[in-house]
Amino acid sequence: MIVDRDGHITIIAQENASVSALITTIEQSYDKYKNYHLIVRLSSLEKILLEDIIEFLRLSNTHRSAKKSFVVVSDKVNLDEMPDEIVVVPTIQEAYDIIEMEDIERDLGF
Repeated sequence: MIVDRDGHITIIAQENASVSALITTIEQSYDKYKNYHLIVRLSSLEKILLEDIIEFLRLSNTHRSAKKSFVVVSDKVNLDEMPDEIVVVPTIQEAYDIIEMEDIERDLGF
């Protein structure tokens, strides 16, 4: 797991381990990330299933309820199959755009 900070955003990149191992690692050290918007980049993984993305749902809901953005980046999933409850985008730039839009929505009281 590679962790990088960009201002108020933490980017977590997964290289080798499984998605469930990544989620466990993030949950165990969640106090480090809870005050930042989170981008989880799964671009280096070969195969990502819908079930893998759904595993992020609890973590995403927890993070979003604290008024922070949670975005998964992967170009290896069918975006049409993704549940509406979790934000999945194909590029890191789109993740930044989502966070910016959600910040504006929060500022406007949505």
